[in-house]
Amino acid sequence: TGVELAGTMAEISRHTLKREFRNIDPTDAQIILVEAGDRILPAFPSDLSAKAQNSLEKLGVVVRTCTKVSDIAADHLVVEFGGAPQKLPTHTVFWAAGVAASPLGKMLADAIGGQLDRSGRIAVESDLTLAGHPEIVVLGDMATFLHQNGKPLPGVAPVAIQQGKYAAKLIQARSRGQKLPPFHYHDLGNLATIGRSAAVADLGKVHVSGLLAWWLWVVIHLMKIVTFRNRLLVLVQWAWNYITYDRSARLITGANVERDLREDNPVL
Repeated sequence: TGVELAGTMAEISRHTLKREFRNIDPTDAQIILVEAGDRILPAFPSDLSAKAQNSLEKLGVVVRTCTKVSDIAADHLVVEFGGAPQKLPTHTVFWAAGVAASPLGKMLADAIGGQLDRSGRIAVESDLTLAGHPEIVVLGDMATFLHQNGKPLPGVAPVAIQQGKYAAKLIQARSRGQKLPPFHYHDLGNLATIGRSAAVADLGKVHVSGLLAWWLWVVIHLMKIVTFRNRLLVLVQWAWNYITYDRSARLITGANVERDLREDNPVL
């Protein structure tokens, strides 16, 4: 999320909003991506992580690895690099280092004595049910599945989709008095976009980056959209945005916007 967000913000500031402000130059914005690990995209192979960082740096993003955020304030954040604290002045901070699970997970854990992980996800059995409660099925971001290689499955859409299909088959099988084998996640690969014509794709033994990976991302996402009409509409919109560098949404925010407009003092 952080990598894709940093790349998108860099493109918006350097292309979309470049000529839309009278008093500021959005291209002067400095975008810093902070990563506590030794490389970005740790779920990807190291060669793709390096290519992703190179693509971000070409967009003007400053990538700081092995750097931990220890404090966030209104106008700065404090990071630690090599054990030494450093203060970075900031205007806006986006946090993309994980989310907490739904509070429903804790409610279930308290009710049945289940175990939660650090993100608030509840542990499930090999068939996605709760221990001692086969009538309760938990999946997606609220479930910790540790029955495949001993590591929790990633909180991504393909996992939730496959678990949802399995849960549906499980209910059907139970209605017929049948049993299903344990759930098994089939990893079809990972994709991450960095910017225009820049992406990385981990397809197991095959690693793809650059324009080819970006086109692969476009095709896969189009095919996942329901109905041909919606696919065509999204394709036309993406093509227009790609050709014109345009983003349709414009928001004017701030406490003094209404006053500025009354005084005929346009913000943009």
